[in-house]
Parts: sequence; structure tokens; C-alpha cells
Amino acid sequence: MQADARRMPAASVRSSIPEDIDGWLGLAREVEPLFGPMADVPEFRDALAAAIADGQALTSSAASSGHGDRVLGGIVICKATNSIEWYVVAASARGLGIGGQLLQRALDQLDPARPVLVQTFAPSIADGLAARHLYRKFGFEDDRPMEPNPAGVATVLMVRRPCVRPSVTNAQADADADRGVVR
Repeated sequence: MQADARRMPAASVRSSIPEDIDGWLGLAREVEPLFGPMADVPEFRDALAAAIADGQALTSSAASSGHGDRVLGGIVICKATNSIEWYVVAASARGLGIGGQLLQRALDQLDPARPVLVQTFAPSIADGLAARHLYRKFGFEDDRPMEPNPAGVATVLMVRRPCVRPSVTNAQADADADRGVVR
């Protein structure tokens, strides 16, 4: 089905709030076959609550008739390690651009002068091809194999290299100034 043919309310990306936790846990249940147990694991719940409290979680949501916002996706980052720790989009919302919006907002909060890291599916995992495609679209590349995740699924570390601006020598700057060029 084409994304524009779906009847999905407009989604927005915002900082996660404690009221989002139930929606996040619903998303976790959707993807447990690929990631392993999460929703009923106290350590996962505690880590999610901590990420939300620390302002390191973003939620994509849409208004739901009479029930507040419906969580369509979420991403958890770690500014200290400049990494994406967990990232999910509801099966019903995939293909609508929500994943790209979440990833862009997360990258906007991470340091572009440092590598950005994410552990994700290995290239051999068919269910992970869409996620890998999105990461590649945003400049990530495979770095090295990692241990399988708790569900036994093969993973790799992907890295988005730092954005490096070319340096300008004094001679170049002088020549540019003579031509009225500002860098």
C-alpha cells in the first residue's frame, strides 16, 4: 500500500514525556521477536524512564480520537557516547517518513563533530533492511560486526563519520578576500 493512501493522522516529533511510556512499551512488544524481551523487563522500563527524564528520548505521535497522543515511534540517544541506543517505528506507521523525522531530530541533538554510533541489524537480516537503508541514507556505514542481540539476531556497528569542514589556508583566504569571497 502506498504511504499517501493510508489514513494516518499527521505525526509530530517531540521530546518524550512519562505519559508516553505505555506507548513505547507497546512498540517494544511489537519488535521483541527481533530484539528479545523488553516490555516486561524491569531494567528496560527503568532505562526508558531514565532516558525520558534525562531528555534523551524523542517520540513521534499523532492525536488519537479521545485518547491523547498515539505513539508511532521513538528514538533514544546517549549524548555522552554520541549514539543511538534504541529506535523503533510502529509497523502501522512504517513507510510514512516517521523514521526519517525521528532520526533527523536525534542527529540534530548529537555532536556532528564526533562519530555517531548505532548497533543495528547485520546486512544478512531481511527484517532489518529498511532500517539499514535509512541509516545509510543518513550517512552511516558498516564499521564492524557485533555480538548477536538478545533475540540471537546478527548485528553490526554502523558509524556516521564526523562532518569535517575543509580547512582554508591563509593564502586561500587572502585570495578569496581579494575576490570578495566569504567562507
